[in-house]
Amino acid sequence: MTGTDVQLDADRVDLRDWTMSRPGSAEEAAVRLPHDAMITEPRSSDASGRSDTGWFPGGRYTYRTHWYADPAYRGREVQLRFDGIQGESVVTVNGHRVGTVRSGYTEFGFRIDDVLNWDDENEIAVDVDNSAQPAGRWYPGSGLYRSVSLRIRSRVRLEDDGVGVRTTLLGADAVVEVRTAVVNDSDRPVHVRTVLHSDAGAVAQAVAGDDGIAHLHVPAVRLWSAEDPFRYRLVTTVEHDGAVVDTRRELVGLRTVHVDARHGLRINKQQVNLRGACIHHDNGVLGAATHRAAEFRRIRILKENGFNAVRSAHHPMSRHLLDACDELGMYVMDELADYWIQSKSTHDFSHRFLDTWREDADRMIEKDRNRPSVVIYSIGNEIPETAHPDGVALTREITAYVKAADPDRPVTVALNIFLNVLSSMNRSPYSGASDTPEGAQHNKQGPGSTEANRMVNQIGRMMDVVSRLPIADRATRDAFAEVDIAGYNYGLARYKHDVKAYPDRVIVGSETLPGDIARAWDLVTQYPSVIGDFIWVGWEYLGESGVGVWAPGRRTGLVKPYPYLIAGPGVIDLTGQPDFSLRLGQVAWGTHPGPAIGVRPLDQAGQPVARVAWRSTDAVESWAWRGCAGRKAEIEVYSADDEVELFVNGRSAGRRRAGRRRRYTARFTTTYAAGELVAVGHRGGREVSRTVLRSAGEDLQVRLTTDRARLRADGDDLAFIEVEIVDSAGTVEMLADDDIELKVEGPAELVGYGSARPDPTRPFADPTQRAYRGRALAVLRSTGQTGSVHFTATSRLHGVSHLTLEAR
Repeated sequence: MTGTDVQLDADRVDLRDWTMSRPGSAEEAAVRLPHDAMITEPRSSDASGRSDTGWFPGGRYTYRTHWYADPAYRGREVQLRFDGIQGESVVTVNGHRVGTVRSGYTEFGFRIDDVLNWDDENEIAVDVDNSAQPAGRWYPGSGLYRSVSLRIRSRVRLEDDGVGVRTTLLGADAVVEVRTAVVNDSDRPVHVRTVLHSDAGAVAQAVAGDDGIAHLHVPAVRLWSAEDPFRYRLVTTVEHDGAVVDTRRELVGLRTVHVDARHGLRINKQQVNLRGACIHHDNGVLGAATHRAAEFRRIRILKENGFNAVRSAHHPMSRHLLDACDELGMYVMDELADYWIQSKSTHDFSHRFLDTWREDADRMIEKDRNRPSVVIYSIGNEIPETAHPDGVALTREITAYVKAADPDRPVTVALNIFLNVLSSMNRSPYSGASDTPEGAQHNKQGPGSTEANRMVNQIGRMMDVVSRLPIADRATRDAFAEVDIAGYNYGLARYKHDVKAYPDRVIVGSETLPGDIARAWDLVTQYPSVIGDFIWVGWEYLGESGVGVWAPGRRTGLVKPYPYLIAGPGVIDLTGQPDFSLRLGQVAWGTHPGPAIGVRPLDQAGQPVARVAWRSTDAVESWAWRGCAGRKAEIEVYSADDEVELFVNGRSAGRRRAGRRRRYTARFTTTYAAGELVAVGHRGGREVSRTVLRSAGEDLQVRLTTDRARLRADGDDLAFIEVEIVDSAGTVEMLADDDIELKVEGPAELVGYGSARPDPTRPFADPTQRAYRGRALAVLRSTGQTGSVHFTATSRLHGVSHLTLEAR
């Protein structure tokens, strides 16, 4: 049997094993979902997506799988469900066209039981056309990059979004309203029972009334929060003719959300300030493939580094990522779209937004409704048409629609105040596409994604000046009046004015430059109506090549040429390592234990560097720069202490003021000498903190570190292995990079391997990669079998290292 084996008692069958072929080729390659076809395409300087897609081309692909339709399922409904496909797609079953998928981020389902061959194999095929690029402003990936499944359902059953949970607090207790919707084509009634379980057993239960609503009284309720992400198990059963015909089990967190200008954002009646990270959807060396283990790792690392919130930029979040936020404790701003009716990319789909946004909003809300992590909906990002009456009217319409579907979550729209000002003057960098016919859409010249970024980068701090002008208020106030929370992209300069001018307005920093993170946090803690800040960007991403990279030379431009791949502003790099720019936020948040020391790259000392707005520094947390003795070292220290003194091998290099009034930053210049660099923090003249960086010794070797010792033998689990060049004390050397070849033996395969290098030339599928600043990352995937996995890394200069995992 090909395809996916099933169990008769399962109502969900994951379809993981497929083949993929390209037009004109008889070769079919075996692939396992999730699968990103774009990451395997050859990059080139003439790729149609250019810098937006990281110099990857689009493509056309046909995916096929087979599924045996057991006759025991006959009489039940079978739905084929896609969590997302990148590319315009046509779905067929046994040659019968069953539907199309038109969005990379919206879930679609098609009923297929009427075209199945029972007690036989059935061919499922998906033709994907993702050749027209760029279709967005970042790396999208191609193909079946999210999960595909079959849902096998009773004809009397709960609807797909048939269970909705709302929580009301009554002192230490809670009342949980469970609203159910049932599909019942018979003339006989159903009985719906809901039971809420904790670890100790059932805590509340009730039978739904004729209106489908049950009320559960939960004594001494344990509420969900980012600090305590506790979840109950909710079991809802449907009885028909005396038999249970459907059961829905889900983990639910009970919590409340309120927001107003006086108290800010309150979760469970407690004020919460959002330390937020904007994130794109790709998973670095894995491309756009949405692996569950990768999403959990990303949220775990973000939380370990002090974030308590993420903003999905700029599309609805995947189910796996939401699962991670629910389980690990992370607040979520889920976002509907990056564009409305004004086009931002040559081949985007703004021309059909007015026809599709309601369905897209429905799917997002259905997915999010019972998620405790989702606390805010964003209906759009940097929508320049909101500067005009028609755009304001559309803001009002979308907000009302979302609020009607889910009244428990506040709604925001993220506006770039500077771009709204330009739009109000009819000088928007985005070429208008509100009246562009579909046939002309794919022939128009690229509009203003790059142009908008370049303009903002060149003007830099002029954004602050422009945002203070009366015209900036006029260009945003009407749209902000239609939402619960005003989302400010790069609009810190307006906070103090607008808090006074609009005392009922709630503000969130929906995008903030990394260098402004401390300044933004001071305003968040100062004004209750400013509920938080989301840094651009929390995790490094593919595409928008080089917009946040400081490149050698005086004038390299904002967008970098091939082979630049990453965007560059990530405060956590492509491999999951914290960037020094993140430390400024951690110091301001009070989560960093002492001074943070950053050293500008000593191999580039004295050379001109082209700076960009989306990166505040190119400093690195290292004093290991072999071969650089005697060079001028430029050092930045972030500290909340009053003063910082810097020592090089025991000799003082100076004492500088730091702390909040100095934006937590002290700068030093000294001469590099291998050894020890120490920053000492002082308050009231007394030492209160100390941080040490050390040079690496001569005894360098390859070190392998895995995030797990065991790999689940389920064909899906991942192990992330850090590959580093270190000395015997574990210090990573910045300037001893070498090619490192990997070999995997046993029940796992190498599915991604690369570094944080901004301009790599080797594909992530290559088992040989060059370390970058002493580091690389490898990702192994279970093949589904059990046994020992032997992993070997071989460096020409630094020897061989071994690691063993157990697949169980």
